[in-house]
Amino acid sequence: MAAQRRMRAVFMRGGTSKAIMFRREDLPADVAQWDPIFSAALGSPDPFGRQLNGLGGGISSLSKVCVIGRSDRPDADVDFTFAQVAVDSAIVDYASNCGNMSSAVGPFAVDEGMVNLPVEDGLVTVRIFNTNTQRVILARFAVEGSTARVDGPLAIAGVAGTGAPIEVEFLSPGGSKTGRLLPTGNSADVLPVEGFGMVDVSLVDAGNPCVFVPASALGVRGGESPDELEARADFLDVTESIRRKAAVVMGLATDAGSAPLSIPKVAIVAASMETTTLSGETVPAKEVDVVVRMMSMGRPHRAVPVTGALCLAAACRIPGTIPGQLLSTAPNGPIRIGHPSGRVLADARMSYADGIITVDSASLHRTARRLFEGHVFVPQAPR
Repeated sequence: MAAQRRMRAVFMRGGTSKAIMFRREDLPADVAQWDPIFSAALGSPDPFGRQLNGLGGGISSLSKVCVIGRSDRPDADVDFTFAQVAVDSAIVDYASNCGNMSSAVGPFAVDEGMVNLPVEDGLVTVRIFNTNTQRVILARFAVEGSTARVDGPLAIAGVAGTGAPIEVEFLSPGGSKTGRLLPTGNSADVLPVEGFGMVDVSLVDAGNPCVFVPASALGVRGGESPDELEARADFLDVTESIRRKAAVVMGLATDAGSAPLSIPKVAIVAASMETTTLSGETVPAKEVDVVVRMMSMGRPHRAVPVTGALCLAAACRIPGTIPGQLLSTAPNGPIRIGHPSGRVLADARMSYADGIITVDSASLHRTARRLFEGHVFVPQAPR
């Protein structure tokens, strides 16, 4: 046991992701020392892609870390830093936030006694400052006594069973990383992609930067399963090339080689169609407004990242964007997004003034559950 150090931690599911949750006070003050701790705890790097030597699950949605601490900001109760840990390489990426795990932060803070907030109609609202995007997120959920409620009626696609609903509302999410909702100033652009040609895209930054590509431009329908897409090396190569080119155009990197690991997200979008989910359920075309297949860390996501869904909802409400053009009608309520595990409802509240479009807030509902609490073991820091 002397060869390892013991660190307090909680393992939680948030939406369709899972992460190790650390209290900020339990980590080294020097943030530069965090990476080896997070990689070791999750079992990275793993050339076999399974993370058997840690708590990770071998895919991006199961290889995450959240760090939560009390906030000194007047507009927040807790500060939250998200870390995406690469599975097969020694890379820990802090460039973006995870919307799914954001839904677990409020319940974690309440259960850990980090906040003491007023309860109104059985609900609390935790104000979360995300350090990755420098934005505030509101989490509203039910409590029982001093703990977050877990049982409830909400089912979310990709997660078995039901749980207590958690509303996550991202305030002023536009320009989270680039400083502009439309980084190029255009609703649609054409990207020259080396070895492929010109590709029509929409570059939007709301919650996380995303590049929206019509499925037809890549020779796919848009309703394929993640396994079908992952089996096509040519598809993976071109989507990664598009992502890196978009990173440069959006101002996130000086060249394709320096593009961040996790952003921008690539979203392949298509008009509503009948699809079959990973559980074998048929989703009729009339039940969705737009279909998306999103890439995460170079692989097709088995659902849709929350920040990706929120960015897509915002893009659908911006005139001239590719997602907006694919909608058969302009929805008055939340956008019904079809993804490999089913569908999700995401809403974006926009305002228009002097020709400028602003995303005032974007929201959806998730569930979360505390799975394990105790200690993780990581190698001792070198002396």
